[in-house]
Amino acid sequence: MQHIISLLVCIAITAAAAVVGGIASFEAGPFYLQLERPAWAPPPWLFGPVWTILYLFMAVAVWLVWRKREIRSIGMPLALFGAQLAANAVWSWLFFAERRGAWAFADIAALLVLVALTALSFARVRRVAGALMVPYLAWVAFAGVLNLSVWRANPALLGT
Repeated sequence: MQHIISLLVCIAITAAAAVVGGIASFEAGPFYLQLERPAWAPPPWLFGPVWTILYLFMAVAVWLVWRKREIRSIGMPLALFGAQLAANAVWSWLFFAERRGAWAFADIAALLVLVALTALSFARVRRVAGALMVPYLAWVAFAGVLNLSVWRANPALLGT
């Protein structure tokens, strides 16, 4: 029962970050559609399902690390996880609420580094936990390139 409760706590913490970012992007659909986007940009409907899966993977990954707390020092992996969650939530505010393309790009670049460090630190504790972060890392890398492309194509709408 303790493992189920800790899993639910990890899901709740991860979901809270998703909600914070989601508040900023609640009405992002119309804004996203008015942006000039590259031909390879995903359709707006794809973001919700992808992020739902990635947040679930993140929650399970952090839970697997948390379960090893008796065996190894997990302070740094958990701190990195928290930092990347914060950077993730901030991106939506920078891009959608504040419409600051440069700041959003800087944030996503930092997020990419934080996710990579989190994945590596998780893998040192539990290999599967690190592996669960890899799809998220790939998506953030893709999102970073998309962010840069959209920002550069829309200076009037996304400023700096």
